[in-house]
Amino acid sequence: MHIRTEVIERHTLAVTVANEPGILARIAGMFAGRGSNIESLTVAEVTEDETVSRITIVTQTSPAMLEQIIAQLDRLPPVHRVHDLTAEGPHVERELALVKVKGTGDHRIEALRLAEVYRARVVDATISSFVFEVTGGTEKVDKFLELMREVGLIEVARTGVAAIARGHKVD
Repeated sequence: MHIRTEVIERHTLAVTVANEPGILARIAGMFAGRGSNIESLTVAEVTEDETVSRITIVTQTSPAMLEQIIAQLDRLPPVHRVHDLTAEGPHVERELALVKVKGTGDHRIEALRLAEVYRARVVDATISSFVFEVTGGTEKVDKFLELMREVGLIEVARTGVAAIARGHKVD
């Protein structure tokens, strides 16, 4: 008996869409209907007249499933363009997280030291806690959170991935 396993890959998609009600739900539903999970999802208007939005989606799926997802996205009327930034070449990804940490005694000093190493900014401080703002790649944010758990992580809010192709290429 020969068992074939599919390779699962992480991909970042940039989808430009007409800014109309329900499009985000349709896209998210399409992923769910295909059994693919969305790890990160960000949406923002990208034109001055607010008629076009850009949806950045990070997903892990097989190449065959990704091909089907992209083809199905391309068929949705409100979708203008789909870019697989991962497949198209070099791109920049960043994420922002707000991280609330206990800050008393030695833990306070350690939290500040770690924040300095990770270039996290203190955006709020009380006698018993800090809120740090950390930006960077997903791996950097994940590592910062892992270290803050040891110090006294209380709460996390993450933006999700924002990504753009490198170089002069225009959408």
